[in-house]
Amino acid sequence: MDNGSERTNGARAQGRAAVETDVDLFNHIEATLYTAVIADALDELGHHDCAMREYLRPLDPHAKFTGWARTIQCQDVFYEPADPYGLEIEAIDSILPGEVVAVSTGESKRNAPWGELLSTAARARGARGAVIDGLVRDVKSIQRLGFPVFAMGIKPVDSKGRGLVIDYNIPVQCGGILVTPGDLIFADFDGVVVIPASVLHESLKIAENKVIKENHSRRALLDGAYLSDVYAKYGVL
Repeated sequence: MDNGSERTNGARAQGRAAVETDVDLFNHIEATLYTAVIADALDELGHHDCAMREYLRPLDPHAKFTGWARTIQCQDVFYEPADPYGLEIEAIDSILPGEVVAVSTGESKRNAPWGELLSTAARARGARGAVIDGLVRDVKSIQRLGFPVFAMGIKPVDSKGRGLVIDYNIPVQCGGILVTPGDLIFADFDGVVVIPASVLHESLKIAENKVIKENHSRRALLDGAYLSDVYAKYGVL
């Protein structure tokens, strides 16, 4: 089983300076960009399936986060294994600062694999947020904690005897798209987009360019210009 030990060790070896550089990047993205413009940039690069399914919604409408993907794979079970939480605990303890937890359940509604304690542990490890392609519980406690979580819904039942973590830090299907460790996850009220690591720099450059054009377009439209003229000049909608 490959649990991403090479990437984990490499990231830890980079030290605090690398983490701080990552945080600067994340803060810049969150302050200047939004998921819609990132999705447009990815479309322009031919990556048309990078936005997660529409049912994934934030527990807090003001939630916004960016970070490297730390993936977890769950599956439904119909028995209580001898060690129901072993790999789950290992996965959470492996989280590195600057990561976003992406939990794949096969879109299961059988149980809530994420709650207050996992949110608390993930935050303590430096996670910037979590995307749960499944259900969550302890929602009021998570809201009080201030840890941003996107999920498909809420259900109060535990995973024991219903679901099991079977692997982590591997490519998973989350929100209807493939998420690979090292991809960048960006979430805001419009949804969740995943930027493949191979096009990160290029997609951000295109998105920043489009924001500039959109700002010019907005000002012209507010001044009374016709949309046809504004589009002809700036080429964005």
